[in-house]
Amino acid sequence: MTKPHNTSNSSRSGRAARPRSFKEDVSRREFLSAALAAPALLSLAPSLFSANADALTLNSPNRQIQFTLMVAAPQLRWRATRAGQNIIEPSALSFRSGEIDVCHECTILTIERYRVSESYLTRGVHARAVNVCNGARISLRHDTSRTEFGVELRAYNDGVAFRFIFPGIGTWIPDEGSVFTIPADSTVWFHDFEGHYEGIHQQKSIADVKDGDWAAPPLTIKLQGRGYAVITEAALLDYSGMGLRANGERGFMTVLGHALPVSHPFDLRYGKDEAKRLSRPARVDGPVTTPWRVVIMGGDLNGLVNSDLINNLSPAPDRTIFPHGLKTSWIKPGRAVWRYLDGGENTFEGIKEFSRLAGQLGFEYNVVEGIWARWTEAQIRELVDYSNQQNVKLWFWKHRRTLGTQGERDEFFSLLSRLGVAGAKIDFFDHEAKEVIDLYQALLRSSAEHKVMVEFHGANKPAGESRTWPNEMSREAIRGLEYRSLSLRSVHNTTLPFTRFLAGHADYTPVHFGERRRETSWAHQIATAVVFTSPLMIYGAHPQHILDNPAAELIKTIPSVWDQTVVIRQSEIGELAGFARRKGQVWFLGIMNGLSGKTIRVPLRFLGARRYRATLVRDQLDEAAAVRIEHAGLSRADSLTIKMRAGGGFVARFE
Repeated sequence: MTKPHNTSNSSRSGRAARPRSFKEDVSRREFLSAALAAPALLSLAPSLFSANADALTLNSPNRQIQFTLMVAAPQLRWRATRAGQNIIEPSALSFRSGEIDVCHECTILTIERYRVSESYLTRGVHARAVNVCNGARISLRHDTSRTEFGVELRAYNDGVAFRFIFPGIGTWIPDEGSVFTIPADSTVWFHDFEGHYEGIHQQKSIADVKDGDWAAPPLTIKLQGRGYAVITEAALLDYSGMGLRANGERGFMTVLGHALPVSHPFDLRYGKDEAKRLSRPARVDGPVTTPWRVVIMGGDLNGLVNSDLINNLSPAPDRTIFPHGLKTSWIKPGRAVWRYLDGGENTFEGIKEFSRLAGQLGFEYNVVEGIWARWTEAQIRELVDYSNQQNVKLWFWKHRRTLGTQGERDEFFSLLSRLGVAGAKIDFFDHEAKEVIDLYQALLRSSAEHKVMVEFHGANKPAGESRTWPNEMSREAIRGLEYRSLSLRSVHNTTLPFTRFLAGHADYTPVHFGERRRETSWAHQIATAVVFTSPLMIYGAHPQHILDNPAAELIKTIPSVWDQTVVIRQSEIGELAGFARRKGQVWFLGIMNGLSGKTIRVPLRFLGARRYRATLVRDQLDEAAAVRIEHAGLSRADSLTIKMRAGGGFVARFE
């Protein structure tokens, strides 16, 4: 039986006293780690938290969302509701060390309640995040082993989260098995771990998900009449990444990175010995704070896209490294050209030409693949100087296996800093074992110390790293335009904004006017640059092909970060994705269509109270490789009628 004990507040501040042994064993850095995302901790109003012998319930600030921890059964269980309806049905909490599940037969020792209230600058979907929640830290003791540990809960207006906290005496091997049980009438979108995080999402009824099916987070859920939800993780630090495995009973169980399936390309790149080594459970010395296990909730797709929950749960940047946070002078979002997908000479002169063309586009960056390693420092300086004359900075590619030691990292980032190279594209991680997660953190720290921006390829899903490390500008973890053989690209593209992109930025390398676009139209391709979120937006098309496109003048003005985003109401996962996005006083509307031709009517109520000059890029209905450009004067009182071909799209700029 899970027995509550001493759950009353014992201090004037509303903070419960903890047993001395628990307080001494868990360092303040670990147990009070709400400070990671909570500079302001306030006492929690009693009406927002209730406890009895059977359950502890934590309400969101608006009281619409509840996290309930059920303590009466032998196994700790939890449930999440929105507007009184189950989003996650009663499910087991489980944390094991060896054969012991400490969430089975345990006693509550104390409960500590708090509230978080702050706002901060963010980057990508919108410019400012709001972080307001109610939280509780519950200390427990496993009755048999006498192991003491903590469970921390948070309830936000857009979701819930929980994590485990352990004092960690000696060396031990943590493992998890908590479950997310999804209501019976739900539809889910997920992909497995084939290709690591570069899969194709499948749409399934939860009833059709089989025991043993793997899901790479984020996993998106459409709840019949109850809106949407997303399962993922945040604050992935000093720990293995989280995957999900179906239990055949509408549940998905957390599985740590060492136990996740390894895709075949990993064995080819690194050999079976390394794959075997990374697949061993990670031993831990000392305290452990797990990442947050997160459920984002929204009544509509706009609520999901605009959620700040993952960043809210992640540590703020270290002010000694980033004294101005996102405003740090050497961190600059922007757009880039890339000689890889669409022709161009892979020579020194060819790369110089790409810098020249990037300058003509007004793009800020040129991403250079591994050919740079063949050049002398004198040649690199020549390219840097020439690119600077075009107002273009460089990014250099590097394999992660060459950066495994601190010395290798310092040597590489020092070289880039000394030569004036702005960023590093680091590739081929392909695993979520703790050792690899630790390498991400080491790379982010070392690059920041040398004032170098980074993006990761062959990577896992983001989990809020870019809040902690603003020098992370993007990461792959997506099946983008690098994959030539992708049927139904329009379905894939209209699924991604409401699945993978909900975890954070992604380097899809969008916009291509050649055969890689498959059945999608030119207007659809241009719309990807508006709808997909990546503060480092690397275009797939040859820059000359962009300059030659009839919509070139509009493409030149699409920013890579946004002040505001509104998802249009006609959006449906896998069918249509439409975003209205604002930067300063200029609005863009990007719409990607799926496999069926559509005509939709979009009210322009998102516009400000003024009249706008509009540039409209429409499908040429009888030719996918063409667009129609129109100009009009419009206001928020107007609506646009938009006719799109199958796989088509639409783009507009309002200024």
